[in-house]
Amino acid sequence: MFNFLFNFCRQTTITICFAALFSPALFADQKPYAPETIQDITIVSAEQVIELILSNPDLVVIDSRKKTEYQKGHIEGAINILNTQLKPEDLEQLLAGKSSTVLFYCNGLRCLRSTDSIKKAKNWGYTKVIWFRGGWKEWTEKRLPVVTD
Repeated sequence: MFNFLFNFCRQTTITICFAALFSPALFADQKPYAPETIQDITIVSAEQVIELILSNPDLVVIDSRKKTEYQKGHIEGAINILNTQLKPEDLEQLLAGKSSTVLFYCNGLRCLRSTDSIKKAKNWGYTKVIWFRGGWKEWTEKRLPVVTD
């Protein structure tokens, strides 16, 4: 009886340890999705981004991804400001005023960087904020022009 309990406890302990060690690795690729919408924010497709850039030469496009990602490729004219480094002064320098149009994007539906940047811009009083929710993934899947550093 003692051997049975000892072996059972040992197997249970090993199973728990194995699960604790490897379960985070199993879910590492399971990043959360960006929200479907953000209140008072216009969401655009890649084609609409092109239309906006062509029709609005003063449009500021902010790439909220990491610098290494930006250097591998980005939308022409996009300015790289990582969401965690975005400050009110950055937008003040780039935009003529709080009613100027600014477009944010990041890696796509599994990236929350542009969402974070947008929430900051809204909190700082910017009213014409546009979100390219499909982001870099949609842009490259549609084989649209890219710039590399």
